[in-house]
Amino acid sequence: MKTTISLIRRNVKLFFKDKGMFFTALITPAILLVLYATFLGNVYKDSFMAGIPPTFTLSPDLIDGLVAGQLVSSILAVSCVTVAFCSNFLMVQDKANGTIKDLLITPVKSSVLSLSYYVATLVSTLMICLCATVLCLGYMAIVGWYMSVADVLLLFVDVIVLVLFGTALSSVINFFLSTQGQISAVGTIISAGYGFICGAYMPISSFGDGLQKAVMLLPGTYGTSLMRNHALGGVLDEMTSQGLPAEVVDGIRQMIDCNLSFFGNDVAIATMYGIIIGSVVLLLGAFILANKIKNKKK
Repeated sequence: MKTTISLIRRNVKLFFKDKGMFFTALITPAILLVLYATFLGNVYKDSFMAGIPPTFTLSPDLIDGLVAGQLVSSILAVSCVTVAFCSNFLMVQDKANGTIKDLLITPVKSSVLSLSYYVATLVSTLMICLCATVLCLGYMAIVGWYMSVADVLLLFVDVIVLVLFGTALSSVINFFLSTQGQISAVGTIISAGYGFICGAYMPISSFGDGLQKAVMLLPGTYGTSLMRNHALGGVLDEMTSQGLPAEVVDGIRQMIDCNLSFFGNDVAIATMYGIIIGSVVLLLGAFILANKIKNKKK
């Protein structure tokens, strides 16, 4: 146990000392927040206004709160996974520079080493993503705050669950990487593509029918929807209380992926959590199996 804790501390310290990995992971949520607020804020606002009956007037603060909730949920849904990949690149770097061979010469077991990488990635990613959540909540407080205490707590739960998913996914993928070039390639693909396939950059409702069905098979889609529900639940309830027709509010929920349908069946919040947690368990099983197969070959 002492060896495992020492290795975890070593990996966490090395991650935060590596300015390249650390600042890339740290500034990603902040950059996304600035870019979203600057370039996508008006786009989201115009799309929401287009769906509201012209005879009904909503306060600008309510619209701003709706836009802020969508921006924040998108940023956190993407960051929990992309930051995990940045944190987990230390495992690949140790392979690339030969450090892992030095570690394996010692009495440290390969399974202990793999566990230390996983836990260190989880700890580093949680630290960054929880800070990003506080930053995003501060932005919502300035722009338009409609979240309840329960919504805030559930948003933090969503972040933790998605970080678990991102850590497990990155562990499985990074296990097969061994060079700096592979790190760069995977990092670029994940950063550029994950936001689209999880419905963070563009609502799933805007995709074609075939792509919608394909995306609904991916666990990240449900993670984004969880973020949407808890970041936007308060403002949508406020719209209803101000007299906006229920069918209009339901249309907005559908448009921003708060309500998901899997081949015609509505997906409940509890089911979304079950899908994410189940995916974490499966990915962890795959990671453990890959390590066992590798050890047997040795």
